Amino acid sequence: MATVELRFSALPEHVRTARLVAAAVARRAGVDEAVLDEVRLAVGEACTRAVGLHQHVGITAPVTVSLIEEEKQFSIEVGDEAPHTAPGTKAPGAAADELEAEEDEMGLAVISGLVDDVEVRAGEDGGLIRMTWPTAPAVLPPI
Repeated sequence: MATVELRFSALPEHVRTARLVAAAVARRAGVDEAVLDEVRLAVGEACTRAVGLHQHVGITAPVTVSLIEEEKQFSIEVGDEAPHTAPGTKAPGAAADELEAEEDEMGLAVISGLVDDVEVRAGEDGGLIRMTWPTAPAVLPPI
C-alpha cells in the first residue's frame, strides 16, 4: 500500500495544488481517466470545506490529505481539526453558523454526487472525508 500525504496551511490558494496532486497520484494508481475530473472536483470540494472550517474556528493547524493506493482501489482522505457538533445541535452564536452549516451540507452533497464510495466522520477533534475509487491493473506497453 503506497500513501502520499499532503499537509497545507488552511488557505484557499493551496486547494488547487491539492487537486492537481490528487489527480496525478490517482492517474498513477490506475483510476480510470474518465473519472479523474470527478476526483479533482471531489478533492477540491473536500479541501475547500476543510479550509473553511479551519478559518471559521481560527485553527492554524494544517489540513491533511492522504492519497492511499491499495490493491484494487484508490482512496483519498481529507482531514480537518475543526470541532464538529452533532446535527441539530446549536452552538452559541448559531445564527451566523446556520448559513455555514447549509454550505457545509451542500459541499457534502456535491462530494456524494461525485463519488460512489464516501465516508464522513466528524467529532470534537475534527473530521475526515474518505473517498474511494476502483482502480484498474496497470498495463505495461509492449517492449
